[in-house]
Amino acid sequence: MIINTELEYKGNLFPGKINSFSQDVDKIYFKTENGVILQVTVLRGSVIRFRYATDNNFEKDFSYAISDDGARGYSKLEVEEHGDCYKIITRKIIIRIDKADIKVSIFDINGNVICKDDWGFHWEQSYEFGGNIVKMSKAAPQGECYYGLGDKPMHLNLKGKRIENWATDQYAFGKDQDPLYKSVPFYVGMHEERAYGIFFDNTFKTFFDFCNERRNVTSFWAHGGEMNYYFFYGPEMQDVVTRYTDLTGKPELPPLWALGYHQCKWSYYPESKVKEVTSKFRELRIPCDGIYLDIDYMDGFRCFTWNKDYFPDPKRMVKELADDGFKTIAIIDPGIKIDDDYWVYKEAMDNDYFCKRADGPYMRGKVWPGECFFPDFTNPKVRNWWSGLFKEIIDEIGIKGIWNDMNEPAVMEVPGKTFPNDVRHNYDGHHCSHRKAHNIYGTQMARATYEGVKKYAYPLRPFIITRSAYSGAQRFTSSWTGDNIATWEHLWIANIQAQRMSMSGMSFTGSDIGGFAEHPTGELYARWIQLGVFHPFCRTHSSGDHGNQEPWTFGDEVVDVTRKYVELRYQLLPYLYTMFWEYAEYGVPMLKSLVLYDQYDPQTHYRTDEFIFGNQILVCPIQEPNAKGRRMYIPRGHWYNYWTKEYVKGGLEKWVDADIDTIPMFIKEGAIIPKYPIQQYVGEKTIDELKLEVYFKLGEKEVSKVFEDAQDGYDYMKGRYSLRTFTFTGKEKEIIIQQHKYGTFVTEYQTILFEFVGLPFEIKEVEIDNVVVDLKSVDFDSKNNTVRIPKGFTEIHLVG
Repeated sequence: MIINTELEYKGNLFPGKINSFSQDVDKIYFKTENGVILQVTVLRGSVIRFRYATDNNFEKDFSYAISDDGARGYSKLEVEEHGDCYKIITRKIIIRIDKADIKVSIFDINGNVICKDDWGFHWEQSYEFGGNIVKMSKAAPQGECYYGLGDKPMHLNLKGKRIENWATDQYAFGKDQDPLYKSVPFYVGMHEERAYGIFFDNTFKTFFDFCNERRNVTSFWAHGGEMNYYFFYGPEMQDVVTRYTDLTGKPELPPLWALGYHQCKWSYYPESKVKEVTSKFRELRIPCDGIYLDIDYMDGFRCFTWNKDYFPDPKRMVKELADDGFKTIAIIDPGIKIDDDYWVYKEAMDNDYFCKRADGPYMRGKVWPGECFFPDFTNPKVRNWWSGLFKEIIDEIGIKGIWNDMNEPAVMEVPGKTFPNDVRHNYDGHHCSHRKAHNIYGTQMARATYEGVKKYAYPLRPFIITRSAYSGAQRFTSSWTGDNIATWEHLWIANIQAQRMSMSGMSFTGSDIGGFAEHPTGELYARWIQLGVFHPFCRTHSSGDHGNQEPWTFGDEVVDVTRKYVELRYQLLPYLYTMFWEYAEYGVPMLKSLVLYDQYDPQTHYRTDEFIFGNQILVCPIQEPNAKGRRMYIPRGHWYNYWTKEYVKGGLEKWVDADIDTIPMFIKEGAIIPKYPIQQYVGEKTIDELKLEVYFKLGEKEVSKVFEDAQDGYDYMKGRYSLRTFTFTGKEKEIIIQQHKYGTFVTEYQTILFEFVGLPFEIKEVEIDNVVVDLKSVDFDSKNNTVRIPKGFTEIHLVG
């Protein structure tokens, strides 16, 4: 006898008609006749959560991604019932829920469609694992563009792509290869100048299809869990990103040195080699703040140990490096060697902290130490234990930062290169299989590491870097883009990935400058360092299998280029630090793709190369060999070529000269760019003067900011910071600069050196706070158009 019960229930299932509606403050519930529940939660007028349940049952509500500190609240919430639908109305949007099938359509307050369901929510029962495969499909109008999703090594605009989120160790990955190390299920859609975002908060393996399978449909789905997504309305694209970042969490400020230049290799050992490298940086006067120790510093690759043959006295070495301005960062991996004489292993075994398979054995896998067990970082007790392991390495030895690698988790010599699906996890009391915990594993390791480093580095700030991450990881850690290759194609990929990560809430990101695998030419390294100094995280890193990759190994020309651009980064540290403050305070992305900068210009929608560093510096890397320049797109407005001071009209493509020592770089008119003196490391010099480069603009006001504090520690959270806001107004024969100062921090410098670029007149008079001063008293230099002003001014006028 043949029965087709299984076949009957396979395939897509859809919600039925709505048969009841209820509201509980900010939550509105719609129940259907076949047991589907849609819960709509209004977090803010432009941030809405959509959560679906089948069989009349929601799972326990828990998320690692959502921050407790995110903004909540709204000024208007009304629910209306109509003949064929319900409408939820806020100050920003109108949500229509169809009674026939609970399909969702979202409109702005003027009735324009922002986003609407195609098939909407549907699901398929998972007979192999239990639960549902949950799916959502949205209509994709012609011309809609899509951005985001973390570290994907593909065109910035994802239209036509299908994406998979499953954190994966992809050594020497290639263009368009997917998945990679991170899982960031957040994208930004844009149509007819209106931007929105969707964050699919589901840690199972997820997929996104941007008009790949069906040209007018965008869909996303997961191999388990709930259909649970957040909708963000702009209409400004940058507002979408800031609201998502606010929801998933903003970072603390890092110590200023973490924004300096870092040098790394697999591996620098023994101690004499580390000292040789650091001494060469100082000899060649190439600024550097961070030196990294890869796995060879350990005893047999055992975490939290030292190879005493290579590093006989690590505390002394770390101090001597610190005395020379170098902060030492050490790698820590998740694999713990199975060794009864190894104290970390013994503690974890005694407390049952390792991950287990479904039938009870520990999860055993091979990584660098050999056979290993792996802590379950989704268990709060394990995270607390792990954080305590950092006492010696941070508090006693003096390591300044920790680098988490291999935490996808990566496992060697097994199919899939990671844990099997049946591995069990605590998941903060919501016990589950690895299918659910995989994408969050690296973030929870970084979280536990952050908590430990923060505890023992106090009163200074922690510095953590991770390879694998899920949404929300930016609360705990910086990141890099993994094991790239020393090719020109990967220079293009690095540029895209850094822009995309900023657009995905994770601004504190960079690539391995020069490429990790294989070996760059001197020209490629020079072009990569030119790009890398404009990424929030700036580190050269390479594999010892492919030759040396310190700047001096490529000859004097590359040394000179490296010095020039690393010095520029150190000069721009107050600008970069202010960028980071805006990111930490407001969620503003530190890098802005041109579409993020000006979504109303259709020419930006498919640009990949050019980006805005902060708010006022335009950068475009050279990405091919033997180039003497390139064509690039200058955004609308007016800009100054940083190198030639040429005044350029935007909104057009333009050839820009850029020989080997030049990267195309433009400053927005009206900008005031802060600079520090060149230092070999952060803290080498007392900052005895702030320099402000002022780029003339005729007409509308332009606002620039400079944030400063003690460069480390937490006093800034108590108001001990200095935020200077400069408002620039340019007239044909006059400049007005107004300063507003906030915060109680007192900077060491007493004067500000103004350098004016593009002035249409000769300075004949300087007025400070309504008093005309002698030009000699402000050290006026007519050749360079500079004046030196006491820092406490409220308003200055320069008159021609």
